[in-house]
Amino acid sequence: MSARVVVVEAHPVTRWGICRLIDEQDGLEVVGEAAAAEAVRLTAALVPDVVLVGLTDTGNGLALARELRDRFDDLGVVVLGAADDDVLLAAFETGVSAFVSRSAPVTELVAAVRHAAVAASSFTAAGLAAAMRRQRDAAAGGLDLSAREREVLGLLVTGRSVPWIAEDLHIGISTAKTYVGRLYDKLGVRTRAEAVMAAVRLGLVPASRPVGIGRGAGLPVQRQARGDLLAGTRSR
Repeated sequence: MSARVVVVEAHPVTRWGICRLIDEQDGLEVVGEAAAAEAVRLTAALVPDVVLVGLTDTGNGLALARELRDRFDDLGVVVLGAADDDVLLAAFETGVSAFVSRSAPVTELVAAVRHAAVAASSFTAAGLAAAMRRQRDAAAGGLDLSAREREVLGLLVTGRSVPWIAEDLHIGISTAKTYVGRLYDKLGVRTRAEAVMAAVRLGLVPASRPVGIGRGAGLPVQRQARGDLLAGTRSR
């Protein structure tokens, strides 16, 4: 049985070309096409396996992709957009099934549609790892942490409370609190758990590094589908 596809694209000529391309593939069938304004109604009426959304207006296109994902749990959603790290990562955060650059080869677009038809809840995109690394490096480079702040962050990640940090670094508790406060400000967080998650996300500490709940003990940071979440931290 062929996977049923709806194509959403603002430009009629581009939409026609995409529809023809998909219809020529074995196991894929275009059952509808529309501009963005009709996308949700058409999807509800035709119940396709995949909707391909062309991002002419990136913000509105991603909002449509998110609405489709929220309304239709089993629907595969493929986003076709500009070759840009920010757009790719925004699509990833939206929860779609795949992102394809408009400059990508035809085979990549077809593979993304096939992927979305069978694995709607997982994400695929060429260059995702590289885009995430560049974002992480840029964010980390902008933090400008001092050597002492990095030491404090390392201790926070292993589960040390402020008194323990003061003891380990041979500094006063008030000084340790000052360093922790500066870290929170630079990371844009309010709690130790948030600081640890931000540190892992930005690549300031390895994702596999133990996160402690007491001296000498720890819990791992678990990587989940939409980001890095702290499995559990607790101050002394």
